[in-house]
Amino acid sequence: MDTALDIEQPDALRRYLQETGRVPATARVRCTPLAGGVSNRTVRVAWDGGPAWVIKQALPRLRVKDDWFADPRRVHREALGLRWLGRLAPPGHLPGFVFEDETHHLLAMEAVPEPHENWKSRLLTGRLDAAHVRQFAALLATLHRRSHEQAAATAAAFEDRSFFETLRLEPYYRFAAHRQPAAAPVLEDLMAETLATRLTVVHGDYSPKNILVYQERLILLDHEVIHFGDPAFDLGFALTHLLSKAHHLAAHRAAFLAAASDFWRTYGATVGPELLTPALEARAVRHVLGCLLARVDGRSPLEYLTEPERARQRAVVIGCLASPPARIAELVTEFGQRLEA
Repeated sequence: MDTALDIEQPDALRRYLQETGRVPATARVRCTPLAGGVSNRTVRVAWDGGPAWVIKQALPRLRVKDDWFADPRRVHREALGLRWLGRLAPPGHLPGFVFEDETHHLLAMEAVPEPHENWKSRLLTGRLDAAHVRQFAALLATLHRRSHEQAAATAAAFEDRSFFETLRLEPYYRFAAHRQPAAAPVLEDLMAETLATRLTVVHGDYSPKNILVYQERLILLDHEVIHFGDPAFDLGFALTHLLSKAHHLAAHRAAFLAAASDFWRTYGATVGPELLTPALEARAVRHVLGCLLARVDGRSPLEYLTEPERARQRAVVIGCLASPPARIAELVTEFGQRLEA
């Protein structure tokens, strides 16, 4: 079998699926490439009388402007995450695991039925549903709480943080620190603190782009940087997307700022007092600021921000870093005020 399989080549993928016995030899297989990700080839596969799958293949070089290389074996970390999160999450929020192939670095999962919509695309049109925001927060809080309750097992399963370091800390915080020396001391301290904190499973890519909306339920995707660590990173990563959209979509700014506050309240009400501490909130504030800066000066800037918006977000964050608030509510208010200044 060809070890250089490229799943974006339909004939090669059909041949692979049939030769491995995963698809009947006589089936008429339809292969549809899916857009959106920078780190994987992703193809939807279906055939008459059979299930629909999504197959992912990790790329050794990510599809971004700056050179960004990563071990394609990370797709097997995603497979592990998919199996575990299916047990930790409430029913119906994860696609089912189908198979993985360590030779070709493939992961196959059940396709989310049509019609569905990518939540990021929906948000960028200004369609912000408060019920979705609360669902987004409650799902994350549930994953954090349940993984903390099963800490012995989840810590052992997700001990390795190498993909998180190469795909998050280095390209987001360290790269941004290199570009913005004024922020470097804060970002270096934040990275050290993050690596020293181990409390829950951390998704590491908890973003609207990794959410599909199906029958008003949020379906979570893309788990390749999952690890056992600091839940504050997930909070910062998630809130960054709501606040950056508040910045970009000026006509909907008040609604997105309110959504960020609602996200935090819902998370706190769901995660429980053992995890919801002042220290967690203070770290989450710093991660919000770190991610807001990384999404303009890291290796993967938010593509929807214009150059003037990137400059404004950079200035707002650096201003906040001089004396960051201790509370999320205060940060949301200050971020909104500085945008309007």
